[in-house]
Formats: sequence, C-alpha cells, structure tokens
Amino acid sequence: VIKAMISRTREFAADEVGAKIAGRASGLASALARLDGYSRQIPLVQPNPAQNNLFIVEPLAGGGGGMSLMNLFATHPPTEQRIRALRALNMA
Repeated sequence: VIKAMISRTREFAADEVGAKIAGRASGLASALARLDGYSRQIPLVQPNPAQNNLFIVEPLAGGGGGMSLMNLFATHPPTEQRIRALRALNMA
C-alpha cells in the first residue's frame, strides 16, 4: 500500500514536470483524458497488476475517480484527479 501511495505521488510530480517542459498543462491534461478513454475502449485481455507502473494511465481502473479499496493498491492516481491537478497548475 505504501509503495502504491509513493507511486501515485510520483505520478503527480511527473505530470507537473511534464507540464512545465511542455509549457502548458492543458495539453497534457487533454492527452491524459484521451489515453484514459482509449484504455477503456480497448481493454487488456489478461492484465497483470505487476505491470501497472509501466502504463501512463491505470490499466485496471474500473472507471470513476471515487475512493475505493482498489484505489489503495493503484499505482496511478485516478485520471480525473490528475487532470484536475493539471488544470489547477494552469490557474496558478
């Protein structure tokens, strides 16, 4: 659980650095939304939880950004939270 929490924190930090490099957070937020949509349209045949950290968006996400027991073990924060954080960077 702690390893997953650290991984989620790093995802937010990586998003922030990526937005700074790109020059605007809105482009990264838009890309994340598209990737999340595509990942829901084309599900993995046999997803392996050990490989979650290799993906840009959470491959085993069941949709929604609410808190659940599975979110404790997620290697990525819900995409909706990542997009909100990026949009907040645009405001700052």
